[in-house]
Amino acid sequence: MHTSNRRPMRLLASGLVTSALVATTLVAGTTTALAAPALQDGPEPTTHTQKAYAPDADFTAKWTRADARQLKRLSDPTAGSRENSMPSALTMPTVPQDFPDMSDGQVWVWDTWPLTDEDGNQYSVNGQEIIFSLVADRSLGFDDRHVFAKIGYFYRPAGVPAADRPENGGWTYGGLVFKDGVTGKIFDDQSYSHQTQWSGSARVSKNGEIKLFFTDVAFYRDANGKDLKPYDPRIALSVGKVHASAKGVSFSGFNKVIDLLQADGTYYQTGAQNPYFNFRDPFTFEDPAHPGETYMVFEGNSAMPRETAACDEGDLGYQPGDPHAETVAEVNASGAPYQIGNIGLAKAKNDDLTEWEFLPPILSANCVTDQTERPQFVIKDGKYYLFTISHRSTFAAGLDGPEGVYGFVGDGIRSDFQPLNGGSGLALGNPTNLNFLGGQPFAPDYNQHPGHFQAYSHYVMPGGLVQSFIDTIGTHDDFVRGGTLAPTVKMDIGVNGDPTSTAVDYSYGEGGLGGWADIPANRHLFTTGKRGASVSDATAQQIRSAVGAKLDDYLAGKPVPASTKALIEKLLAQYGG
Repeated sequence: MHTSNRRPMRLLASGLVTSALVATTLVAGTTTALAAPALQDGPEPTTHTQKAYAPDADFTAKWTRADARQLKRLSDPTAGSRENSMPSALTMPTVPQDFPDMSDGQVWVWDTWPLTDEDGNQYSVNGQEIIFSLVADRSLGFDDRHVFAKIGYFYRPAGVPAADRPENGGWTYGGLVFKDGVTGKIFDDQSYSHQTQWSGSARVSKNGEIKLFFTDVAFYRDANGKDLKPYDPRIALSVGKVHASAKGVSFSGFNKVIDLLQADGTYYQTGAQNPYFNFRDPFTFEDPAHPGETYMVFEGNSAMPRETAACDEGDLGYQPGDPHAETVAEVNASGAPYQIGNIGLAKAKNDDLTEWEFLPPILSANCVTDQTERPQFVIKDGKYYLFTISHRSTFAAGLDGPEGVYGFVGDGIRSDFQPLNGGSGLALGNPTNLNFLGGQPFAPDYNQHPGHFQAYSHYVMPGGLVQSFIDTIGTHDDFVRGGTLAPTVKMDIGVNGDPTSTAVDYSYGEGGLGGWADIPANRHLFTTGKRGASVSDATAQQIRSAVGAKLDDYLAGKPVPASTKALIEKLLAQYGG
């Protein structure tokens, strides 16, 4: 077992301003968000019913401008330079500058995802926790990494408490998933200048097969970095098998890529409609309400030509007679229609998950934000929570909000989703001062809070744990760049029985910050033996207590007494189902 070698964290000075959240009430069976007195002056949010529709129905929920303007209403207008103006309940604790590097200087690390099943459970395999990350060589500048991104993987022993691990999380970098050239073969035009891999998700089966869904991307640029034609992102699949033991982790397969989906121009914007379009980040799951059906959510943009895009009354979403309402004409004239993000839905047409069909988007953010990155579902207490992430810089003209996690709740995978926390949608934001500009990660604004760019690309894990990567921590005159994973934090979902609320659990870890790069499995897969077995944390502990260290020997392929081997396989069969 690893021993702890933690060092004291150097915390950055920051003011945390606590603002009252908003209340909710039930009106004639419809959930309506009502502004609490402590909110700043502004419009009321849109009324959303949370009503579920059939997955293939022609209904798309709207994250409206009226909703998004609640973000500014939550902000404290008196917060001074370098203070946080947002409610502490919705703010990630400030991350220290002296963070450890999980790769020991080998690669930049950012978007990260675990091995999961169809329900979002996270798996170890034969005693090893495994994660996939976007990585790039550290010889590159941190901000140059995106067009050189590759999918790498890390592993570490499962079941070790965070406090007993090395400070950097105890991960071993295993290398790249794909060999050179494999992911570039799907593009018809082979003249690309850069070919890269972006985020996705990974499904594991009981025999150790992994279906890796990801975004396969080709760029076509000249020597000066100018686009010769729009870049080409595609949602793709590659299949491999994991081999794990106490000795380490390796993969076989992943030598072929299947082109699953390309933006269609009907529901999802294409490069012909907008050379800066977004189409990426597949996350697959099964819906308990539709057994046997597999769905995928992903980031997209509404399918309108960039130069003629326009928003309507529904996109604005103001209550009738609201004195703070904008007009459609002034919003469309402001440049806001350049930001038309959506969250897409697709359905698998076969059991191998190699054929998919588009369904209408489940959420639009027209004239709200241009990016709805890494969407995912968490189903809790019968409610469907749709989470996504967005940058402060991608909000449309006239709107503002922190970098971080935004969430919506409904009664099904296609619902009239209600933005969480008083209609704002903010679930977990970086400490941010909306009274001042943000600047850029490589040049923070002088007055901005040191945590403004601290973390991004959040992934919500079982139990409300949230992982992200470090971008920039510090002030204009004292900041450091990241490229490794941040401390895990815990977000309570459905606070005090209110399904429209979330709050940071500041009792988790140290002042709300858990272990660095801590992505714990809540299920455990054993692939050695006659058949694979998937067991819970408690059952894994029972098996280990019954056979002790001999389990590690067995998983490593070392000789064990015949009676011990028989007992292990009996327990795996008994508990694994």
